[in-house]
Amino acid sequence: MNLSFFKYQGTGNDFVMVDDRQESFPIDKALIAHLCHRRFGIGADGLILIRKAEGYDFRMVYFNSDGGEGSMCGNGGRCAVRFAHDLGLFAEEATFIAVDGPHQAAVRGDIIHLNMSPVTEVTQAVGYDFMNTGSPHYVAYVDSVANTEVVTLGKAIRYGEEFGPLGGTNVNFIELKAPNHLAIRTYERGVEDETYSCGTGVTAGALSAHLHHGWASPIAVDTLGGKLEVAFEANGGEGFQNICLSGPAQRVFEGQVEI
Repeated sequence: MNLSFFKYQGTGNDFVMVDDRQESFPIDKALIAHLCHRRFGIGADGLILIRKAEGYDFRMVYFNSDGGEGSMCGNGGRCAVRFAHDLGLFAEEATFIAVDGPHQAAVRGDIIHLNMSPVTEVTQAVGYDFMNTGSPHYVAYVDSVANTEVVTLGKAIRYGEEFGPLGGTNVNFIELKAPNHLAIRTYERGVEDETYSCGTGVTAGALSAHLHHGWASPIAVDTLGGKLEVAFEANGGEGFQNICLSGPAQRVFEGQVEI
C-alpha cells in the first residue's frame, strides 16, 4: 500500500506525521524504524499518528525512531498540534490526549503553546537532577554545552548501572547563558543519539534552573535547532503545574511511500 505522510519539525526535532483517523496504519516496529531511518527511509526522530479520540480534538500516538512506542514528546506534541490544525481539526485552541494523559494547546501564528503534564517530584542528587516531564530526564550543568561530549556521556548515563536497569533515561546538559536564559543539548532515549531539540528535556532544564537559581517563569532556552520558552508555576517545593512549552513548529514537506 502507499502511505501518505507529512514531515514536520519543531526546532529541528523532526517527525513523520500520519493522518490515521481511519486507523489503517499497520503498526509494526520494524516498519516504523525503517520509515524513520535517515538513509533508507524518510528520516525522522520519530513517527506520530493522529487519531480520533472521543471527547478530544485528537489523539497523539508517538513512536521513537527505533520503532517502539515512546513516552510523551514535547516537540512532537507541538508538531502534532500544528498538523492537526493544518488538517482543520480545531480553530485556535485544542485539547488532545497522549500517552501521559490530556493536554491543552493553542496556535498563535508561528508559535505553538503546549501545556505539559504537572511535575510532582524532582530528585536532586549529587551532580544532577532527575524528573519526569512526560518522559524521564537527567539534568546536569556544564561550563560549555559546545564542548560537551553529549553522545558519549549521554549513552554512558542512559545505559549505566543506575538508570539502565530502569529502562534508561534522556540525558540533558545545561549551560547558563544569562539570568532566565540557558542553553541545552540532549541525548534522547529511543533515538539513541543527540537530537537538535527535545521539548520534555527543555522543560526539565528550565524547571531545574528554577530550583537551583531561583529563576522566575518564563525561561528562554537555546537548543541546537532554535529557541523555546518554558512558563510554569512552582508549588512551593511540591512540584510544578501549569507548565507551558512554546516555540515554532512547521510543515517541511509531504509525500507518499510504499509500505
